[in-house]
Amino acid sequence: MPPRTDHDPVRPSGPARSHQPGVNVRRVCQALVVEMTLQLTIDCADPQRLVAFWSEALGYIPEPPPGGHATWREYWAAMGVPEEELPAGAGDVPESIIDPTGQGPRVWFQQVPEPKATKNRIHLDLKVGGGRDVPLAVRARRVTATVERLTKAGASVLRITDEPDSGQYAVLLQDPEGNEFDVV
Repeated sequence: MPPRTDHDPVRPSGPARSHQPGVNVRRVCQALVVEMTLQLTIDCADPQRLVAFWSEALGYIPEPPPGGHATWREYWAAMGVPEEELPAGAGDVPESIIDPTGQGPRVWFQQVPEPKATKNRIHLDLKVGGGRDVPLAVRARRVTATVERLTKAGASVLRITDEPDSGQYAVLLQDPEGNEFDVV
């Protein structure tokens, strides 16, 4: 059997052949991927506090409400979201941030009633050092400058990894609500 190309229809045999003959599954999958976007959702107690902190940390901006609405709450009301589904104050100020270049994911700070209880199972790495091609001393200065800026914005340092023999310099921090992240 000759190898397939992007222009060949996928034609499985047997019971797997349940789609229409001649449909290029690879193209369909690629079209689906193009339509997908990524949003990072962070559960928190105080969305506005984290909007301010993470805007500073990532160089993002608070996401303005769509369609000329004055607030997100006004937008949600116009979309038919019942008032009783919106917590007090929800949407009065932005609860999400966006990359002004349009390249990074949207980050939504979802207010939840329960506090953070354990270590994060996922975290962000803010890669400001420049990578292993940059001398360690330069990377350490870049990391340190970012850590100083973020501690002024409300972060707390948890641990500094300074291992010159292995070429590592990184700092583990917490945002104002205790969510861990690394600056490397």
